[in-house]
Amino acid sequence: MLFKNNNGGEVMAESKSNKKVLVAYFSASGVTAKVAERLSKATGADLFEIKPAQPYTSADLDWTNKKSRSSVEMDDRNSRPAIANKVADMSQYDVIFVGFPIWWYREPSIIDTFMESYDFSGKQVIPFATSGGSGMGDSGSIMQKLSPKAKVDSGKRFSSGVSEKDLKDWAAKFF
Repeated sequence: MLFKNNNGGEVMAESKSNKKVLVAYFSASGVTAKVAERLSKATGADLFEIKPAQPYTSADLDWTNKKSRSSVEMDDRNSRPAIANKVADMSQYDVIFVGFPIWWYREPSIIDTFMESYDFSGKQVIPFATSGGSGMGDSGSIMQKLSPKAKVDSGKRFSSGVSEKDLKDWAAKFF
């Protein structure tokens, strides 16, 4: 099956169906970005970076400081950091992998903003995360509540060094 990649070129991907696939991700330090890029390549999916309207600084990401931006956002379940960009046409996608680093044992609040920004009705949403040791926590169920008409999988956490083959093998069960 042919997919258009994020550069407009066509790539061949092995798939059990003709579903259009997107890998959307938020990455604060670049680790999740690298895994997302490998997943996109492994599946032939389009790639979309979820960029915060106000980029995070090192001070913002200092989880040991209870007054840091990330700490304040994660302490407030209703926090919805603004996103600087939009997926041009979400309706074209059937399967959306959503990647993020684990923050406070769940997805960062900007992912909640992303989930509430689109109509995921009838779409399959698969979270994936990077973390040195924390699991997915309640990320999948939180994302399901934010998009009740989607089918949200529980997802999987990966280490930064996960191989393209392992990502391809994992992703193959979703389409």
